Amino acid sequence: MTEKTAPLFSFGIVADPQYADVAPRPDMGRYYAQSPQKLDEAIAAFNSQDLAFVVTLGDIIDHGWENFDIILNCYDKLRHRSVMLPGNHDFSVAPQHLGTVHERLSMPSPWYDFTVGHVRFVVLDGSDVSLFAPPQGDPRRELAAQRLDVLKQAGAINAQNWNGSFSPEQVAWLSDTLDAAEKAGETVIIFCHYPLYPDNAHNMWDAPQTLELLSTRRCVKAWFCGHNHVGNYGQVSSTHFMNFKGMVDTLDENTFAIADIFEDRIEIRGFGREDSRTLLLSALTDRQQVAVAR
Repeated sequence: MTEKTAPLFSFGIVADPQYADVAPRPDMGRYYAQSPQKLDEAIAAFNSQDLAFVVTLGDIIDHGWENFDIILNCYDKLRHRSVMLPGNHDFSVAPQHLGTVHERLSMPSPWYDFTVGHVRFVVLDGSDVSLFAPPQGDPRRELAAQRLDVLKQAGAINAQNWNGSFSPEQVAWLSDTLDAAEKAGETVIIFCHYPLYPDNAHNMWDAPQTLELLSTRRCVKAWFCGHNHVGNYGQVSSTHFMNFKGMVDTLDENTFAIADIFEDRIEIRGFGREDSRTLLLSALTDRQQVAVAR
């Protein structure tokens, strides 16, 4: 196989800007008001590259509906497509705004997918069943309380009220979407705010069930997330679980990344605190095998 020197395409990655017009919390490593400046720097770097899109992996704000205005204005300078999904902090808004967070982030729906070439990107909402995202009176809040109680009784380290989980409807949609991708011979990269693996206090409540679902689909090559600001990485079979570091952390050191997609690997180019690494796509789909053979 002759290795290509240029990627098939590339995209930018930002995790947890978590902006708020409030004083910093050095004890937590949170410098909320610095995020627009860091995001401007990241966008300038992205604009100098040929990218298919830029994804922001949730926690665009720390709290407060009014803070969306400032941080989202930064994206007006971005010359590429912007893909966003909500994190837990994006729902720290007044109750009347809970039902419109996805719309504020210009999402076509709470979960959806799109393709670039033969790569299908799946955008998920891990706050779907949680104690904070569903509007008041929504039955998902009661389901969330039940799920959290079960985890607490089991002593699970991710039994935290700032984590979330998927609804049965989203799981069914994800299963159908992955089946279609598998049938089409596509590579799948999933975006979600919350990690699944390795085991960590920040993981989704239903991480074990979701991992089991993914394990039966060889098309799933990567799960990209934020939420755990220190970052993390693990691999299960041919799926890479990449947790990107939080932009809101540190006073003046930035963190963001660019992913270069090749037939046989994903190259993560880290900027600032983000690490660079190579994610090998060891189990290629049938369509990829044909493309590589050519």
